[in-house]
Amino acid sequence: MSVEELVKAANIYPEMHDKDTARLVINKDKVIDTNVVTGLTVNTVEIKDGVDINIVLKENVTIEKPVHLCFGVTHREAIQKIIMNINIGQNSIVSIFAHCIFPNAVDVKHVMDGKIKVGRGAKYSYFERHIHSEEGGITVIPKARIILEDYAKFKTEFELIKGRVGSIDIDYETTCGNHSVMEMITRISGRGDDIVNVKEAGILVGEKAKGVLTSRIALRQNARAQVYNKLVAMGDYARGHVDCQEIIQGNAVASAIPIVEVRNPKAHITHEASIGSVDSKQLQTLMARRLSETEAVELIVAGLLK
Repeated sequence: MSVEELVKAANIYPEMHDKDTARLVINKDKVIDTNVVTGLTVNTVEIKDGVDINIVLKENVTIEKPVHLCFGVTHREAIQKIIMNINIGQNSIVSIFAHCIFPNAVDVKHVMDGKIKVGRGAKYSYFERHIHSEEGGITVIPKARIILEDYAKFKTEFELIKGRVGSIDIDYETTCGNHSVMEMITRISGRGDDIVNVKEAGILVGEKAKGVLTSRIALRQNARAQVYNKLVAMGDYARGHVDCQEIIQGNAVASAIPIVEVRNPKAHITHEASIGSVDSKQLQTLMARRLSETEAVELIVAGLLK
């Protein structure tokens, strides 16, 4: 697969020809395309089975267009390791769109280890979309440790709804300073014998820090999932919420472990979790509109994962 075919699969082909759009395209352990813009530095070092990436955004810089990262493995069998360090300068603003493409995976392992620091008053968003093969032959192990300085805002979204999950083991933790805001969203669709493990934590250390953890998981056939979400409130007037919804069908098994821990009498955290089958009233309503049961279920699941 050429670089053009890889980015077409990620649906970012127009961005490849835009000199004002920052991007980095990696196939397995090779950097095959890169472009930077003023204020943003991207350094890469090819290592065994992967790439070590260092991204720095200077202070007081706003990147108008999303930065595109494409991490692909076009091989049927491979290991890909991505080590990523991101440092966002104070009062800067940037959004990153990461595309993880594994269209032919039969036995592929993708490991990501990220360290992210968002400076005082900065705004950083990170959207990661995975597109997998239909074989289910992939193991994904993303780990990230994030630090938010005072008044920083951070939002991350992880989406895996195209192709088979295979096995995924997410481990994210964010530490939040004074008046900082954190939002972590995960949307995953599993089927067959897919295995989904999600572990996300927010540590609200600072005064008036805010954090939300949201998980949406749909499982079919023999897929299994465990979602472990934890919010810890330590600062004065820290506020947080944990929200987990899982839908199961067939022999799928799901579990949710929401943990809320408050260490300050002035702080407050809420949580809600639900696991069950597709809502029967919604199903009947859609089938009454001449949708088949399969079509109706898929529409309900799509709404959950939207």
